[in-house]
Order: sequence, then C-alpha cells, then structure tokens
Amino acid sequence: MTVRIAVTGGKGGTGKSTVAVSLAVELAKEIKTLLIDADSDCPNDHLILSVKRKKDRDIYQVIPKWDFGKCTKCGECAKVCKQNAIVFVKGKYPAFVQDVCIGCKACVVACPTGAIGTSKKKIGTIYTGGNYGVDLVSGELKMGEMASGEVVAEVKKRGEEVAKTLGSEIIMTDSAAGIGCPVIASISGSDYVVAVTEPTPSALHDLKRVLYIADHFQIPYGIVINKSDLDKGFRKKIERFARKNTIPILGRIPYRQSFVNSAIKMKPVVVYDESSRKDFLEILNNLKGNIQMKK
Repeated sequence: MTVRIAVTGGKGGTGKSTVAVSLAVELAKEIKTLLIDADSDCPNDHLILSVKRKKDRDIYQVIPKWDFGKCTKCGECAKVCKQNAIVFVKGKYPAFVQDVCIGCKACVVACPTGAIGTSKKKIGTIYTGGNYGVDLVSGELKMGEMASGEVVAEVKKRGEEVAKTLGSEIIMTDSAAGIGCPVIASISGSDYVVAVTEPTPSALHDLKRVLYIADHFQIPYGIVINKSDLDKGFRKKIERFARKNTIPILGRIPYRQSFVNSAIKMKPVVVYDESSRKDFLEILNNLKGNIQMKK
C-alpha cells in the first residue's frame, strides 16, 4: 500500500522543502520513495537534489471560444464569470481576458444560443527526474498564469501514475506556502500531514490556519519545529499549543549553518552534513509511529 505524506506549514521560509527532501532521501534508503514538488509557482526541490529535470508533458486548461455568428450580445456570459474574465458592454460582443480565466466553463453553460465553445491554453509543465534514490515529479506554472491549483492537481495526478509504474511505497508531497488552492490541492488525499513551523508569531498563526485545512479533510497531522533554538520562549508557546490540542511534535530541528551551506552546494542537508541526520531520523521514527497508530 502506498502511503501519502504532505509537507506543509503555511508561512513561507519555515523550511518545508528542506524537511520534505531530507525525509524523502532518508526514506529512499529503505523503501521506494517518490517526491512531488507541488510548489508550482516556485519549485526548487530539483535544486536541492541537484536534479536536471526532464520535461514530461505540458498542462493545458480549457478556455471559452466564441462563435460571434451565434452571439446575440446578451451578456449572460459576463454575468456568470466570477473571475471577471469576460468584459461586456451593452450592444457589443464580449471581450475575453484570457489570462484571468480559470477554465470553469460557467460561460459555456450560461450561453443561451450555444455561441461559446471551448479551446485550450498552456498553463504549466510537468518535469521528472531523480537523485539520491528519490524519484521526483515537479510542476511549474507558466509565467503570468493564475491556475496554480489546477497545475498542482495535474502534477499530483501524474505523480500517482509514476508511483504506480515505479512501485513507490511512499509519495512525499512538498506543498507551496500559504493556505490557498495549491496547498489545498497538495494536502487533499494525503494520509498524513507534516506541518513545519518555526518559533515566530507569524509562523504559529499560519500553522493554525493550515491545520484547520487538515482538520477539514480529516487528515491526521504532526508538527516539526524548525530553527527551534532561535526563540526558546516562543518555541515553548508552540509546544503548549500542541499539548493543549493533542498534536504530536514529530521533531525539533535546531538552526545550523550547514543548512544554508547545503542549499548553496545544492545538496540535501542529510547528505551534506551527516550530523543533521539524527534530527530527521527522529522525525521519521515518530512519523512512522503516528501513521501506524492512525491507520
């Protein structure tokens, strides 16, 4: 059975990618592991793994296409467009702002004369690669597009196909920052969420928001406190929050210069700095125990 783990956290810069890649590298020593980079706006797991990605396929989005021979200039299409991608002035044909469209096809359904068909546009690209025993599927949003959630959904779908082909026992998904559509798409369908935070007020605030999403999908989760020694007082506040809500703390990772150096050298920190492995092995041991307990 394939186990699906999502690494997220809300606030940017907490170290989600470092944690996701490091856990994947350690897991790959034991079992077949696939890493999905679901940060389609700014994927960087391939940089940490020193992977020269290969293009797998492009991702396309359905968009409306007008037949003005059938259009009666009624404006119904503009009324139902929640993205305001259709501009309508009475007595004129609708103007379509392609870059704003998210492909919902509400206009196609609403058109009373069948004047709106469909076309497609490229919104992103899927790449594959691998290193250190980790297989990688990575998605990248086309610059200027706004459909990052849709790109993430397609990348996860492709990741499932690759995992099935390779016989992967673990799918580790590295999500984007925030709590928007890309993160929701990253978390949904997971067996467990690893929420990476740091001892700062903004990180704790965002952690609570992303855990709310995990609760919505009824996905169990645990917390990793990264840079745990930067503010010991605020770390204790996070620990109190975890105890109060019966949330397991999977591990605490102290700040180390080697984490910065490993990023510069484009190597996973568990490869660059052998001494850092114990922190991630502790997280893995706790993670395995919690997943078994919840299954």
